[in-house]
Amino acid sequence: MEKKKGLHIQMFSIHGLIRAENMELGHDADTGGQIKYVIELCNALSQNSQVEQVDLFTRLIRDKSCSDDYGRPTEQINKKFRIIRIQCGGRKYIRKELLWPFLDEVVDKTIKFIQREKKVPDLVHGHYPDGGYVTRELARFFGIPFVYTGHSLGKPKKKQLLNQGMDINDMNKRLKIDHRIDVEEAILKSVDLIITSTHQEIHGQYGLYRNRTLPTYQVIPPGIDIEKFHPYYHDTFAANSDKEEALFARASVNRELDRFFQYPDKPIILVLSRPDKRKNIQGLIKAYGEDEELQAMANLAVFAGIRKDISLKEDNERDVLTRMLLLMDKYNLYGKMAIPKKHDFEHEVPELYRIAAQKKGVFVNPALTEPFGLTLLESLACGLPIVATHDGGPKDIMANCQSGILVDPTDTLALAQAIKNILVHQDLWNTYSKNGIMNTRKFYTWKNHVKTYVTEIEGLCREYESSDIQVKKPSHSIGYRLSDLDHILITDIDNTLVGGDEQVLANLMNLLRKNRNRIGFGVATGRGLESTREVLKAHGVMTPDIIISCVGSQIYYGDTFYHDKGWETHISKNWKPAQIKACLEKIDFIHPQEDAFQGPYKLSYYMAPGKDRLAKVHHVLTQNRCLYTLVYSQNKHLDLLPYRASKGKAIRYLSYKWEIPLKNFLVCGDSGNDEEMLKGDPCGVVVGNYSPELESLRSTKKVYFANQSFAGGIREGISHYNFILHAKG
Repeated sequence: MEKKKGLHIQMFSIHGLIRAENMELGHDADTGGQIKYVIELCNALSQNSQVEQVDLFTRLIRDKSCSDDYGRPTEQINKKFRIIRIQCGGRKYIRKELLWPFLDEVVDKTIKFIQREKKVPDLVHGHYPDGGYVTRELARFFGIPFVYTGHSLGKPKKKQLLNQGMDINDMNKRLKIDHRIDVEEAILKSVDLIITSTHQEIHGQYGLYRNRTLPTYQVIPPGIDIEKFHPYYHDTFAANSDKEEALFARASVNRELDRFFQYPDKPIILVLSRPDKRKNIQGLIKAYGEDEELQAMANLAVFAGIRKDISLKEDNERDVLTRMLLLMDKYNLYGKMAIPKKHDFEHEVPELYRIAAQKKGVFVNPALTEPFGLTLLESLACGLPIVATHDGGPKDIMANCQSGILVDPTDTLALAQAIKNILVHQDLWNTYSKNGIMNTRKFYTWKNHVKTYVTEIEGLCREYESSDIQVKKPSHSIGYRLSDLDHILITDIDNTLVGGDEQVLANLMNLLRKNRNRIGFGVATGRGLESTREVLKAHGVMTPDIIISCVGSQIYYGDTFYHDKGWETHISKNWKPAQIKACLEKIDFIHPQEDAFQGPYKLSYYMAPGKDRLAKVHHVLTQNRCLYTLVYSQNKHLDLLPYRASKGKAIRYLSYKWEIPLKNFLVCGDSGNDEEMLKGDPCGVVVGNYSPELESLRSTKKVYFANQSFAGGIREGISHYNFILHAKG
């Protein structure tokens, strides 16, 4: 691995549309504040002298309905920050709730990316539960710190939706809410540090979880770009081109608002959010619509995401947008209420805040609950006072900034009264405006955020490096080890590795230990994991780097026996064991093996003498349209696996995942269930005590038939291929 000059951080924000410029915030429910947060955090970290590299991993999308930007595998933002896009679940844009089955694909491809670059990060930081799942797996595998930011949590959302009358079955069907909560509980059990924006998140949201007391929490409020969100009363632009772009954006926003307003000079009540029921936009429209005095005082501008055709939106968004239009019509708010269809977040939104501030307006966040409230900070930095929900992050913001009023968002009278209080009392408006401008710059800058962040993670990394107990040092983790290897020996166990002279086996183990810096050691067996561990221990075999068990249907790594879920996700497609069992029950000459020999992706039977009967087994299964791999060995063992699974396919998967050429694998076996893995590009070794069913491999050029048996045959094969010499080269 390459020696690091500073912190190398890998961020994971899987869902939504992510690019560094002209972010399409509001495109849908998945492209909101989290996207802006991670981009600005990564940008700010890349400006820190103690950070060497920041990689933001997200999903690669090539979809006609989305910009080509999201299909670029790598986007270099600056010298130290890049966006890495990983394909998973196809290339079409899909919402986050449908991504769960494909997250192990992200894990695998990230490992492959790390292996290709020969550079393991110092830590991984996951955003939202999907990113948290991926980073949890990577952290366990590489033995590095795991940092997490939830952004929003499943349990509070479930509680709120139940209170609103949503059926739990519908909730799970649509939102996969219980699965999400299970993932969050698992994250809490293994995460090293959770970063929150507010104290309310810790007590009011994480406090609902069973594993709430296990993690360490750190409140680090996000920052804002104070150059972009400068106060409304001056225009300080870095360059003339920037000034012209901002002036054009301002003119564009004013034109759009003027289309809606009969009296455009009135103060503006501004709301800017996704069209989500939890954002309670309808509550604000109702408060405005039922208060004629408020209507006379100010116009209402609702920027609810980006839309072209409401009928094409997801159910939740369509319902909210439709409700907005119905309420506008109900209260006859034409000429008083603006509902633009789009806005440019890069240039128009900052101008929107400043336009509202110049007209002595108010920014309103009427959400039922708000985890943080980044738009509140943006508006305050521009000098626009706020009225916001009293539930969630706005409490922390208000404690620091003293620049508005918090209300119960379900109380429309209180909401309207709070807005009027600020609009009517100009001294109060001026005080709130000044406090917002000054205090956002005091408490909410990315520079301050990054300073605290880097201090926390440097301490975390030092703990990992210095720990000798339980916590795996990065340099000793199986992920680091496999990333450094370029040659691997894989052998069958029974009648190949073990079964002969124990001293010869011990000598082989000593040879592998002596050369372990260059040669990995793995086993491929029909046994399950526990049975494999028992037999290896009984014969004094060192713990393998890789265990391919259950005839290639499961893969485990290292002394912690890390389970490769990506492999199982890959092979599980169209695997229907119940259907196969039902079909085979009709055949009277096969009998199930004991439970110890069965597995989730392996059905094992006895069939002796049997080889001439295989045609009937194939006929019954294919007639019933079963997809499978059949392995018959030693004239009695019949194994049915997923059609993508086998020892040979598992080795090819390892070659792909770890960027190790197949020709650098030395593969040893003795029987029919080893035949496939012995063929092809690997260096094949058939030990001297082999079963006659492997005789056909003698015509294969790259399979060596050893004279010696068992471990002696493996040792002979190592010499035949000069495997150690090539590995050192």
